Amino acid sequence: MIDLSDAGMPLPALRGRALPMKIQSWKIHAPDQRFHVLLELRSEGGVAGWGAAYSERGQVVSALNWLERFVVGKNPLDIERITEELHALTFWPGRGGAMTHAISAVNLALWDLAGKLLGQPVARLLGGGYRSAVPGYGSILFRPLETLEQRIADMLARGFRAIKVGWDPFGRQTLSQDRELVRIVRRAAGDETRIMIDAGGSDPFWNLHFKDALERARMLADYAVYWFEEPLQPDDLEGYARLTYASPVKIAHGEVLTRRQSFTPCFSKRAMDNAQPDVSKVGGLSEMRRIAWLAEPHGIEIVPHGWNTAIGVAADIHFVATLPEPSFVEFNTGNPLVEELIVNPFTLNADGTLNVPDAPGLGIEIDRDRLAHFAKSGFASGTWTWDESGRFEAPE
Repeated sequence: MIDLSDAGMPLPALRGRALPMKIQSWKIHAPDQRFHVLLELRSEGGVAGWGAAYSERGQVVSALNWLERFVVGKNPLDIERITEELHALTFWPGRGGAMTHAISAVNLALWDLAGKLLGQPVARLLGGGYRSAVPGYGSILFRPLETLEQRIADMLARGFRAIKVGWDPFGRQTLSQDRELVRIVRRAAGDETRIMIDAGGSDPFWNLHFKDALERARMLADYAVYWFEEPLQPDDLEGYARLTYASPVKIAHGEVLTRRQSFTPCFSKRAMDNAQPDVSKVGGLSEMRRIAWLAEPHGIEIVPHGWNTAIGVAADIHFVATLPEPSFVEFNTGNPLVEELIVNPFTLNADGTLNVPDAPGLGIEIDRDRLAHFAKSGFASGTWTWDESGRFEAPE
């Protein structure tokens, strides 16, 4: 235990007493029957840090159960050492995949906990923010098609100045049909809104290849699309390099990759314009900033993938604030685990930006009542519906 009461550090909650320096407890929360799993770490003094993993529930819970023994009892300020030890320990059990997704949750919880113990926002602990607010973009699926235009109108009404629409049926039909779909999006969004299109090439048995994707990239340029996301399957490194060179619009991908080692071949081959690591999959904030450092000399932009939870959104806000060049935070509009998981929900500023929290840690408070409601009601990603008030409620 180290007494920092006279060290001149902003620790109002801990001033005058010793700073708790061990992780005392570890609790897994599984509010989603399918994907998202939360991790709560507590220090000796009862301070909580929260993390999240985006993976299949069963496999990530198993991975977290295995990792617990290597974290509890450690100093929560030793973020990098703990995280790298976990990576090193998982070569044989299965590095990457659900194991790395689980490590992402641990790393996020450590950053949140360290920030709270030190009385500092995570952006400052990461080295300091360049801006106090960051642009957000609304992110939805094409389907259901009958409500697409209304959902775009709703996002614009909320103040989003950039939107992304993706997946089925785009890329799974003819080029002319895809063109009509994009025409609808542009018409609904208006000429002043920045739009992005996500093909969803990580969908199983993806069948668009280089020339198919290039045809669509040229078509998207006609509608001033800002970037074309996942147009090829994730392993097609050569195809991505060729497409990035030939495409008139920016090529973005990387949401399914884990750790910086998976991104380095993309950077060396210039196989993307925008890298999209997901903080709840790639290894947490520690890995995100390493990836950003590697991308910078190649002129590759970092735009986090954020189709996850409020914890991931908060982490992305802090991370994007620390990037020298402006970037975006993805906001999965209508997702209850983004919109309803925290006590004070995210709100957009008039210019379409999200404020960087200045409270300690990630700067959010988990709504434990809603968290319990999700778990009790059998909430499952991709199956939920919203009532007229825009709130998830499970059927009785």
